Amino acid sequence: MNLEGRKIIVNKSSSELAGMLKNPEDYKDLMPDGLQKFETSADGFKFGLKGMPEIALKIDNVSDKEVVLKSASSSLDFALTGTMNPLNESQTEVQLLFEGKFNPFIKMMVEKPLQNFINSLTDKIEQL
Repeated sequence: MNLEGRKIIVNKSSSELAGMLKNPEDYKDLMPDGLQKFETSADGFKFGLKGMPEIALKIDNVSDKEVVLKSASSSLDFALTGTMNPLNESQTEVQLLFEGKFNPFIKMMVEKPLQNFINSLTDKIEQL
């Protein structure tokens, strides 16, 4: 299952964004409204949103071109990638891409909430 967020322009350089996205604590500011739980670890974070199960993510890779977050749970196989395309010294085009391997039943249950989550994250990132 693949989902895409809309492309947005962020008024920060790609290196500024990468620096911020290396720190698990900084992801709290990007979480959608309805955040009920947020815990950080050395290499990731766990969060809970109203009406959704808790999700644990591991910061797998951060560069000036992309950020890759992977599921920290062995029972769920997915990655959330943020691509970063520098436009100039102070603006970066960002797009979120979700790739997950789910059975058809799980896909049917999570597709809409995940797309809403990606859209909400995109809105928060756009405000940086």
